[in-house]
Amino acid sequence: MQDPVLFAIPFFLLLLILEWTAARKLERIEAAHESSAARRSRPVSGAYLTRDSVASISMGLVSIATTAAWKALALLGYSAIYAYVAPWHLSAHRWYTWIIAILGVDLTYYAYHRMAHRVRLIWATHQAHHSSVYFNFATALRQKWNNSGEILMWVPLPLLGLPPWMVFFSWSLNLIYQFWVHTERIDKLPRPIEFLFNTPSHHRVHHGMDQVYLDKNYGGILIIWDRLFGSFQPELFRPHYGLTKPVDTFNIWKLQTREYVAIARDWQAAQRLRDRLGYVFGPPGWEPRPAANASGSVGLARS
Repeated sequence: MQDPVLFAIPFFLLLLILEWTAARKLERIEAAHESSAARRSRPVSGAYLTRDSVASISMGLVSIATTAAWKALALLGYSAIYAYVAPWHLSAHRWYTWIIAILGVDLTYYAYHRMAHRVRLIWATHQAHHSSVYFNFATALRQKWNNSGEILMWVPLPLLGLPPWMVFFSWSLNLIYQFWVHTERIDKLPRPIEFLFNTPSHHRVHHGMDQVYLDKNYGGILIIWDRLFGSFQPELFRPHYGLTKPVDTFNIWKLQTREYVAIARDWQAAQRLRDRLGYVFGPPGWEPRPAANASGSVGLARS
């Protein structure tokens, strides 16, 4: 079966162009009614910075190839689990199998996504997606190149008897859904939708670096997981986007690898094994406790 993401690419580009056009027009309207001082003090809007957008789109194009490679590797393991370990095989012709697949992928995505924000080694794979100070459809394409964590997280699905191709198909549907929530052009939606589903309002919170917004709203398709597991935060004000320690590059290789380099540097500088392990497996911003202090220090910074 063809990857649905490939068929969705033209629609991604169409929406990106429409949003870019709307953002540019809004900027001209705002500029016509503001003084130069007010314009300088106004926070960055949902418009596009060319270099930032090029970086995001480039990372998305590379991720198509890297994701295909990770899927090919996962197919071997998933097929072996499905064929030799799974106690039963669920039929793709049954409607409930699709419900299990879509909900299963979404729940495991939530678990992986939450872990990615709380374990620095996994955060290193994910932080590139959060590195832009803009929030728009181009940012949605700023994807990671290392899908190893997701591959491992979805192992229970073929073990439950889901055909591997259904796992991959549901994964793609989840990714396609998440594209449209990366925008400031859609305000809050009707309450039932906001209650059940991940929406632009919820995902703006997730990308916010404001203290009240840090590490919230991990859901992919459904926001109900965040409500159930205590990680939900409604949008109270327009977020400030990006990492708490700003990134000063548009080099896509550096954007993807910077946190791995920082981990290696901290590992080398640490004197104790437990500190080295803390730098790798602790949350982003973790610092070793001072020798004279009995309590550890855990940071919440998105570095």
